[in-house]
Amino acid sequence: MSEPTPKILLIEDEDKIRRFVRLALEQDGFEVHEAVNVARGLIEAGTRRPDMVILDLGLPDGDGLDLIRDLRAWSDVPVLVLSARTTEHDKVGALDAGADDYLVKPFSAVELVARVRAHLRRRTGGVTDGSTVIEFSDVRIDLVRRTVERAGQPVHLTPNEYRLLTHLTAHPHSVLTHRQILTAVWGVSHAEDAHYLRVYMGQLRKKMEAEPSCPRHLVTETGVGYRFVP
Repeated sequence: MSEPTPKILLIEDEDKIRRFVRLALEQDGFEVHEAVNVARGLIEAGTRRPDMVILDLGLPDGDGLDLIRDLRAWSDVPVLVLSARTTEHDKVGALDAGADDYLVKPFSAVELVARVRAHLRRRTGGVTDGSTVIEFSDVRIDLVRRTVERAGQPVHLTPNEYRLLTHLTAHPHSVLTHRQILTAVWGVSHAEDAHYLRVYMGQLRKKMEAEPSCPRHLVTETGVGYRFVP
């Protein structure tokens, strides 16, 4: 029995971009539904139950951030933001509101499709499919035994390093903001203590990465946060 075709909801009011995105996704085998404003986007999300939402922030009847917040009240569907807004403040705002990823216009069809596929893999399986073991490169994390091995050898992590690592690996391919990570690992009282994160990420990379100065898996999103790439 064949797998159902993934459904993508595209919420974008610019005709040219909407056509470009739709064509790129349909050529890669996705089923695409469209909306041009916040109100219609929420209706389509509720009735279509898409596997992913692609969203422009600047919509004619409201801000895409409000749509994300409304959507997050009842759905955990992956949200990829497309926006001409390029500042770190805008990126962090979208991610803190509940978006999973942020792609700045202009963008290539290849990058768009790659990010969509990455998020759908995470949603349908990937490294967080309910397994108690996470593996990437030569690293093996046993969530039940709370052990970490690299190349078959045990790796000692402090409690905070372990919480940081497992929080990142629980969200593969998603950009997590500094605030999101700090709150999850250290608590709300440390949400602004970005220096904690820099120090611990440096320590974690030395233990997890083949080349800590050029990490492959614990990747920096400059000015925004970090992304785990399996």
